[in-house]
Amino acid sequence: MDGAAARIGEGPVAMALAAQYGRLFLFVPVCLGIGIGLYFMSPQEPARAEWVWLGGAMVFVGALGALLPAMLRPLAYAGLLVGAGAALAGIRTYAVAAPVLEYRYYGPIAGRVVEIDRSSTGALRLTLDRPVLSGMAPARTPARVRVSLHGQQGYITPRPGLRVMTTGHLSPPPAPSEPGGFDFRRHAWFEGLGAVGYTRAPVLGLRDEGGLPLGALRTELSNAIQDRMPGAAGGFAAAILTGDRSGVDMAYLEDLRRSNLAHLLAISGLHMGLLTGFVFAALRVLMALWPAFALRAPTRKLAALGALAAGALYLALSGGNVATQRAYIMVAVMFVAVLLDRRAISLRSVAIAALIVLLLRPEALVQAGFQMSFAATVALVAIFRALNDDGTWRGRVPRWAMPLVSIILCSVVAGVATAPIAAASFNRLVEYGLLANLLAVPLMGLVIMPAGVVAALLAPFGLEGLALAVMGPAIDWILLVARFVAAIDGSVTGVVQPPAWVLPVMALACLWLILWAAPARWLGVPVAALAVLGWALADRPVLLVAGDGAVVGLMGPQGRILSRARSGAYAAESWLQADGDLASQEQAQRRGPHGPSDAIVLLKGRGVDVVHLSGKRALEVVDALCLRGRILVTNIEPERDTVGQCRVLTPSDLRDSGALALYQTTNGITQRSVRDTEGARPWTGR
Repeated sequence: MDGAAARIGEGPVAMALAAQYGRLFLFVPVCLGIGIGLYFMSPQEPARAEWVWLGGAMVFVGALGALLPAMLRPLAYAGLLVGAGAALAGIRTYAVAAPVLEYRYYGPIAGRVVEIDRSSTGALRLTLDRPVLSGMAPARTPARVRVSLHGQQGYITPRPGLRVMTTGHLSPPPAPSEPGGFDFRRHAWFEGLGAVGYTRAPVLGLRDEGGLPLGALRTELSNAIQDRMPGAAGGFAAAILTGDRSGVDMAYLEDLRRSNLAHLLAISGLHMGLLTGFVFAALRVLMALWPAFALRAPTRKLAALGALAAGALYLALSGGNVATQRAYIMVAVMFVAVLLDRRAISLRSVAIAALIVLLLRPEALVQAGFQMSFAATVALVAIFRALNDDGTWRGRVPRWAMPLVSIILCSVVAGVATAPIAAASFNRLVEYGLLANLLAVPLMGLVIMPAGVVAALLAPFGLEGLALAVMGPAIDWILLVARFVAAIDGSVTGVVQPPAWVLPVMALACLWLILWAAPARWLGVPVAALAVLGWALADRPVLLVAGDGAVVGLMGPQGRILSRARSGAYAAESWLQADGDLASQEQAQRRGPHGPSDAIVLLKGRGVDVVHLSGKRALEVVDALCLRGRILVTNIEPERDTVGQCRVLTPSDLRDSGALALYQTTNGITQRSVRDTEGARPWTGR
């Protein structure tokens, strides 16, 4: 037995693992992430017996690992980490459980304002906690609701801590607009958001309940910044310094999106890194001006402590959202490395930061922000490590040009690393995004964030206007760049939604290529190429039906043809986006043969014959339209059964199945529903 164990311990697998000495820790967050991903990809919530089986399997693998030769134990540890990731995600899912609205509600809504932002259409939006809904027991009332404000408002100025009331509509968080589409219900579940809706009635203030001093301070700071810096620049400055994006004009926001500069508004790793980096450098310079102190004190560590404190204050003032927490964890790990006399920027530091984020919020793995942040960071660290190991590139670049070359290199590497994730998440590729970032990002680091720090230091003396005056022209330049790039013809290209397996496979292949220290690392290249091929061959549904029957979309020769120009906007816009189609809903509706006021829309092509009926008057002719092989979709529940040989989809049918997608295959037309793909999970309500 000992001889067999020795032979196993000297086999090719053991030798390959031995070659990774000192690097295996880098795979800890990867294995944990695989387990988390498997949990979220599961079509059904694991039953209690399955959790017990998982626990038993982990115990068995742990025991097996103790019997394996030392060189092979990492395989057992990897299995344990995968199981731990799945268990961690399950624990987190039930730890954040809160009531979700079970039906459409209309009536009085009261609650305390905890967050103020804007919807995708520019409407002011309030997130309320401690809500009170008429006729609803406290045990069934959602912990948080979000209400978009329409109609005549302005009777109060919303602020965190203020209890407000209005009359409005609320619904459960919407299901995916198509099978396999973005599941807002899951996102809302982990945000504690149990209902979303809107109001056209005035929002009135009741009383200030307090309890959110940082939120109130953030609002005051945002208002003060916008008062001292009016216009678009003030809204931009308030967004990057306080996290309040409600003052950003929608026209400028669209320009920023079309120029790939919208990331400058979100307080993420870039902002946190620039701010803490400036504080760290400034403190070291200031302490160096006092030679007697600088020669005796650990100035580098003191500067790191000051940067950590500045980052923590920035985190608190900006609202502490998930992206900002993730950014602070990343910089905190690096500055703690400085305190421990370790290398601050390394793949190990990135792995520690990823591990902490996944332990605290495993759901972050399936969010684009986490994926893009760590993709950019891993790529940058890997590229600069390779260049430093080469040791010749610095000698080829003049010293005066090094800052510019570094900025260009960082922009290129980060842009390439995040491009697949951005394209898959937002279904658009910004052709001139690199140009826009090269023209804008340097000012963020050299002018805007330093000016923000100086403004914070001068604010107690009432002199912050001096720093804001320096910041204003730099922000104006960024907005000018965004408008210029967004106006270039062909600046944005639509990208089709990839199959669900593509991004995970591509990410694992790239991580293998970067982290594995052996010739076998190059196996990641063909695997990544396979994922790209799978994306290129992605097939979109020939027919899509909204979950409430409000709109139908048939794929035509010039793109998807929509049955309605305005109804079902959320589903219609999601479909076009996933198609990689840049047309608006109204433009896509005009591709068909009928105008937007038609109650009966006939769409036919690619083996599908569908009729969409809207309103009660259209139902009067339903029997005449019910032909063999035809699909009839109605947005009103019929009062009687339809006579004919067609297939009828009513709101009650779609309520059970969710949105439908029909695909054209070699065997004919096949159908998938949201219910089929989403399964029974806590956030699906089944």
